[in-house]
Amino acid sequence: MQNRRQFLKNSALVTSSLLVPSFLTNLSCAPISRKNSNGKILVVVQLSGGNDGLNTIIPFRNDIYYNSRPKIAIHKQDTARISDDLGLHPALIPLRSIYEQGWMSIINSVGYPNPNRSHFRSMEIWQTASDASKYLSTGWLGRYLDAQCDKQGCGAIHNGIEVDGTLSLAMKGERQKALAVNQPRQLYKAVNHSFFKDIVHTANHHHDLHHDNDPLSYLYKTVVETISSAEYVHDKAKIYRSNEAYPKNKFGKHLKTIAELIVADIETSVFYVSLGGFDTHVNQINQQARLLNIYATAMKAFLQDLKYNNRLSDVLVMTFSEFGRRVAQNASNGTDHGTANNVFLMGENLKKAGFYNQAPDLSNLDNGELKYEIDFRSIYATVLKRWLKTSPSAILGKKFPLLNMV
Repeated sequence: MQNRRQFLKNSALVTSSLLVPSFLTNLSCAPISRKNSNGKILVVVQLSGGNDGLNTIIPFRNDIYYNSRPKIAIHKQDTARISDDLGLHPALIPLRSIYEQGWMSIINSVGYPNPNRSHFRSMEIWQTASDASKYLSTGWLGRYLDAQCDKQGCGAIHNGIEVDGTLSLAMKGERQKALAVNQPRQLYKAVNHSFFKDIVHTANHHHDLHHDNDPLSYLYKTVVETISSAEYVHDKAKIYRSNEAYPKNKFGKHLKTIAELIVADIETSVFYVSLGGFDTHVNQINQQARLLNIYATAMKAFLQDLKYNNRLSDVLVMTFSEFGRRVAQNASNGTDHGTANNVFLMGENLKKAGFYNQAPDLSNLDNGELKYEIDFRSIYATVLKRWLKTSPSAILGKKFPLLNMV
């Protein structure tokens, strides 16, 4: 074992983790051993690429909408109408029953001052909750995990899970990071390889490996914590197998994993999942319809699964995209990067189901762009304060107006 330890200490493993799977670098301190104090769970869904909000929530009585999009506007007769003036994209029809049951709130014209049209930068702003002119190295949910760690102390179990192979900036705190898990069984099998078991054995039998400032100690600590979390998640994943008819695609499987863990009463308060492909510069009609149908069918199954198992009252789902698209279509039957967009909230505890505010004013644009009315950080602040029961200003860095949503 001494030879193995010396090898690790002298190799690139400590600094570059070349021999350690990427998921082992996702934890920086022991995860939290319990949920937030009120037992509520937040599920964040990221639509990556900039989903076209105007073709998602259709202003089917607005002539400006149709004049601006002669080839890609959704026809009135195809719109799934949910109010006198607005309707869902036809691919979102599975969500109409969710809307009608009062489990869905649509917040229009969400954005931030001085919007950035770069995918990477705008997503970074949404994930860190920073001003457009500031750069932060921690995510808003990661800082929530930090705050929970401060209140409750760090234990041996995770408090945040991203169902993916890598961890988003949103879920990275200064001291506490979430766990990226694509499939609990695969993670469990990977960390139970004899190589990592030997690392744990070495860490447990060498007193000089328990110094926080030593890089090798950090590596051992990370491996030990990841193995512990992987075993816990794997055990929870075996408790409940859903019979709900989720779609067989990757996104559907990820939501099914989250539902099964929630029903199994996993001690996790934040889940994060993404659906990509929404950068529709060319031939938007078919591409967006396919993606929105993936989202809608999986989300309906997810909500029904939680309702059937009496867990929906404990869960709030928030769906966002890094920006919307310009009002006018481009020359390639698509849309270019825009600004404000809609955000969806779903759950049983919505104070204002349906449309939270009016549709965007297409007659009052900013150089062809939608003007934002609600800062996305007001949504975050409301979720943090009223759902997760923590101080939003401590996590967001300043105060934002709260909304009457939950």
